[in-house]
Amino acid sequence: MHAAAAAGRFARMDRARLVLKSQAFSLVLIAAILLGSLAGWLLGERAAAVKPLGELFLNALFVTVVPLVFFSISSAVAGMAGAARLLKVLGWMLVVFAATGVVAAVVMLAAVRAFPPAEGAALGGTTTAAARQANVGEQIVGALTAGDFVGLLSRRNMLALIVFAVLVGLATSAAGEKGRPFAALLQSANAVFLKVVSYIMLYAPVGLAAYFAWLVGVFGPQLLGAYLRAMVVYYPVCLGYFFAAFTVYAFLAGGAGGVRAYWSNIPPAALTAAATGSSFATIPANLQAAERIGVPRDISETVIPIGATIHMDGSVLSAVLKIAFLFGLYRMPLSGAETLASAAGVALLSGAVMSGIPGGGFAGEVLIVTLYGFPPEALPIISMIGTLVDPPATMVNAAGDSAAGMMVARILGGRGWMRRRQA
Repeated sequence: MHAAAAAGRFARMDRARLVLKSQAFSLVLIAAILLGSLAGWLLGERAAAVKPLGELFLNALFVTVVPLVFFSISSAVAGMAGAARLLKVLGWMLVVFAATGVVAAVVMLAAVRAFPPAEGAALGGTTTAAARQANVGEQIVGALTAGDFVGLLSRRNMLALIVFAVLVGLATSAAGEKGRPFAALLQSANAVFLKVVSYIMLYAPVGLAAYFAWLVGVFGPQLLGAYLRAMVVYYPVCLGYFFAAFTVYAFLAGGAGGVRAYWSNIPPAALTAAATGSSFATIPANLQAAERIGVPRDISETVIPIGATIHMDGSVLSAVLKIAFLFGLYRMPLSGAETLASAAGVALLSGAVMSGIPGGGFAGEVLIVTLYGFPPEALPIISMIGTLVDPPATMVNAAGDSAAGMMVARILGGRGWMRRRQA
């Protein structure tokens, strides 16, 4: 009895150490932001003197994000397209990923419309986003293409860069044997720039502390109240989506038996994701859960690893929150079908494409700031939201992969796929 109790205590201590270790950097960032905010509160407008320290961090990120996005996406597409995977599994997997992402975006859009996260707080000033009133055709052309190759090297043409990176990845795979050296170059360059980002992130505590000292010193404590309001919006919506949406997806995949199988097996993977803050670290637990649920192995071993890179319902929820937060701070109306549709589209892109990149939260936030024309200081403002919502967002991201695998199995295996697997 005593031995079992002692073993339980040691197991709890190990889990606590795991959580502390995995979240250490996030805790350091939060501490740096709090210290910077306190310094800004005490110094007032004199805190503007430290703003250049924050600008160094932002400029380093802005410089790195273009090559990082290009090499990450092109190398991933080149490798994915050349793998021996079932085309039907890949096709339906992408349909399911997109469908659940749209649901997540619509859910959070409804929430932020009913309860604006930045209500009562405003930074004033204007943004270039308010002046962008081109027709739909011009917006599509301007967003998806650049006038020349040099234009792709600007963060202002991020969507065009992503389209070009996907084309380069597909062409590399289609080139076959001749394309292999170039594929190796893309993978090598991707590894190099990931390391560059890791070096830049070492400076993140100093840069974010300096920027928040300036923000709080100049704009006052209203931002802190707005963050609390944003968390009051996000956490209930995220947890509600986790329980309600995944129950619906499991029911669509396997009826009442599918719901029982999903919730009997997903908790270890979900808790691992929340503790580690990494969808990739959750892949083994997710594969084990899918195996126990009865998802065919060729489906689970395709959907779950790829889903850890591009299936990010939790990140879509947070991206919509960030967009709504900035719209409120800069006094821009989040209304109208075109604005709401663009917010959903940007959230899908930010969550599905960027979250597969280590440090991709920052890359997705750069995309949001750039596409809407917000000033550079908007980036550290929403980066704080990303840090605060990371655990539940990652839990939803990871748990959704097993649910997606069940839905793909239902589409390809028919109504009785679970019974046949169990038999």
